[in-house]
Amino acid sequence: MAHKFTEEQLNSADRALLIQMILNLQDQSEALTKEVHDLNEKMQLMMEQLVLAKKDRFGRSSEKMDSPGQICFMEVDGNIVFFNEAEAVYDPDAPEPEDLELPKKRGRKRTGKRDEDLSGLDTNIITHYLSEKELIDEFGENGWKQLPDSISRRYKFVPARVEVDEHHIGVYSSKADGHIVRAPHPKGLLHGSPVSASLGAAVMNAKYVNAVPLYRLEKEFERYGLAITRQNMANWMIR
Repeated sequence: MAHKFTEEQLNSADRALLIQMILNLQDQSEALTKEVHDLNEKMQLMMEQLVLAKKDRFGRSSEKMDSPGQICFMEVDGNIVFFNEAEAVYDPDAPEPEDLELPKKRGRKRTGKRDEDLSGLDTNIITHYLSEKELIDEFGENGWKQLPDSISRRYKFVPARVEVDEHHIGVYSSKADGHIVRAPHPKGLLHGSPVSASLGAAVMNAKYVNAVPLYRLEKEFERYGLAITRQNMANWMIR
């Protein structure tokens, strides 16, 4: 441990001793500066090696699949994205479900429950009946009777679509004093922004419920013909 001088000792020290002490401090300062510089260079080298290792792990070389069941991933805008999940979990032997609705709380089975479960969905009834000529050819004149229809259901997925609500607001001016009145109209979700409540809700649901990154939402909206940047969406959520 270096010797510490008191204020009294420094006041009584001769000039030669003080000069020697200052020279020693300069040497120590230069040595410490060089040591810090060397440490910074080593730190920079370690950071470069870390970046290279990260690229080797998450870069394009990781796209090679060692086995069909391996899920591969890559880094996009600082996020880890799984891009072959469908191939990895594909199972041709998995049974098809009878219906595609979420399971509801089980209760006592009752007649007509299936129809009750489907009552909340829009249903398009498509009929397939034989013509009268076909019936006569098959059964003869008045040789058949109509039985209850055999019903089979197919679930269709209708992709989301974008509609524009264009509000035309009546503006009126007095001929007497020139004051202007606008017709009552609903306020926008955000002042000066074209975002609607439904569009804002869709962005927040995708981001916070389905964990979809904003850059992927931006590309998805492009496919719908909308130019919505990730910055726009971030601003909507924060505002």
